[in-house]
Amino acid sequence: MKNLRKADPEIYEAIINETRREEENIELIASENFVSRAVLEAQGSVLTNKYAEGYPAARWYGGCEHIDTAERLAIERAKELFKAEHANVQPHCGSSANMAVYFSALNMGDTMMALDLACGGHLTHGHKANFSGKYFNIVPYMVDRKTEMLDYDEIGRIADECKPKMIIAGASNYSRAIDFKRFRRICDKVGAYLMVDMAHFAGLVAAGIHPDPVPYSEFITTTTHKTLRGPRGGMILCRKEFARKIDAMVFPGIQGGPLMHVIAAKAVSFKEALKPEFKEYQRQIQNNARALAGVFQKIGYRVVSGGTDTHLFSIDLSGKGLNGKDAQEALDKAGITVNKNTIPYDPNPPARPSGIRIGVPAVTTRGMREKEMEEIAGFIDEVLSGISNDAAIFKVKEKVSALVAKFPLYRDLLSEV
Repeated sequence: MKNLRKADPEIYEAIINETRREEENIELIASENFVSRAVLEAQGSVLTNKYAEGYPAARWYGGCEHIDTAERLAIERAKELFKAEHANVQPHCGSSANMAVYFSALNMGDTMMALDLACGGHLTHGHKANFSGKYFNIVPYMVDRKTEMLDYDEIGRIADECKPKMIIAGASNYSRAIDFKRFRRICDKVGAYLMVDMAHFAGLVAAGIHPDPVPYSEFITTTTHKTLRGPRGGMILCRKEFARKIDAMVFPGIQGGPLMHVIAAKAVSFKEALKPEFKEYQRQIQNNARALAGVFQKIGYRVVSGGTDTHLFSIDLSGKGLNGKDAQEALDKAGITVNKNTIPYDPNPPARPSGIRIGVPAVTTRGMREKEMEEIAGFIDEVLSGISNDAAIFKVKEKVSALVAKFPLYRDLLSEV
């Protein structure tokens, strides 16, 4: 990055420091991952220069013939990857994808059901501070208080009562496989659309590791990072009958020019996801998550819902006399990155919740397996057991450095600095 270093040394330094942080830390944020060099190169390409309002062969500007090639490849690969009838790859993020679906299928004030944020849902599934909660009548459903899993009979009862026009399945902090067939039956009974937000587990779906929502849903939204391991962005899959409405709502409905450098990077990541080794990678993600959760249970931590079927899980720290905020900050000192998170029916406020959320896509990308999960659990336990002991935390930081050194990520980029 010699040109950047000369033109803007401050931004250059920020990028180098972030590269170093990713290289030297254990990344356990469930929604983060590390993209391939090919994805990085596509996203950092001259495609960032081109405006391309519209869709392939129907652009408002000239000079889009090569841009069209990139977007067509992204669309066709997405459809092949998920066996979908239609794909729109233009949403800038998962929130934009959700907005486009809501605005294309619902009217202002319509009733929509979704998992409550406090039980693992997402802001765009109806939180009062979000556009979704402002523009639609949101009826939340919860997880069962005892099992901390979805209660489909209760979801059906609520749907019978409120007669929603749409039900959203999917979450940002729910560790169990979702029964989309049950959701479909509930929707059919009350005449509702089913929208699945698979942003977190899309990679698992692509590999056949998680139940497939495509046969059961009118609409599916996802991000293209997280388990899918592509660039940060969004995507919508839908049945053919809704394709025209969805496309028109993305553009010109809520967005202008698509980010063509990001769409090209999405195409690259979809091609990577179509390879056999991607399935092995997803299996290892699931194995790592289960192994890590299992170790925590063995050493006395309570894992929400008792385990995981996906890439993530949450730990309830209240039994240890801790809260998620303090745990996150202490672990960060040791070079371990997690996020504080509420647990179902959390008595604590969101700013100081009872839990932390842990995800394994990024460490799995680095090549770590079950053996390393056991080490990581030990590191976390050491920090949380001596949360006020900076000297002990520093010793864990040394162990973290030794572990990540065995699994280089961007070391060659740093060697050029």
